[in-house]
Amino acid sequence: MEQEKQPLKVYYTIGEVADMFGVNTSLIRFWEKEFDIIKPHKNKKGNRQFTKADIDNFHLIYHLVKEKKMTLRGAQMKLRENKTDTEVNFEVVKRLKIIKQELLSIKEQLS
Repeated sequence: MEQEKQPLKVYYTIGEVADMFGVNTSLIRFWEKEFDIIKPHKNKKGNRQFTKADIDNFHLIYHLVKEKKMTLRGAQMKLRENKTDTEVNFEVVKRLKIIKQELLSIKEQLS
């Protein structure tokens, strides 16, 4: 998943969210149904509008299901029982990945 430098928006479309995670929109809709922490607004046309909080929750779900290979049931239980610790652990992992990339870049420059 790649973060782009763009201005923060209030709402993101389902297509934008799917692109952020490199998944299909159908998976976003599925996760919305399976995880009660995802609560998109819907406009007058019925289109889903996801907030920054929804995106953060998708990051957690993506991390648990795709990166840690947890089952949906396991990820649901983890988020229900201990969401705060899960968020903290996810932030640590995210920072460590950034540090790893910086170290690899330095190594590349030194070679």
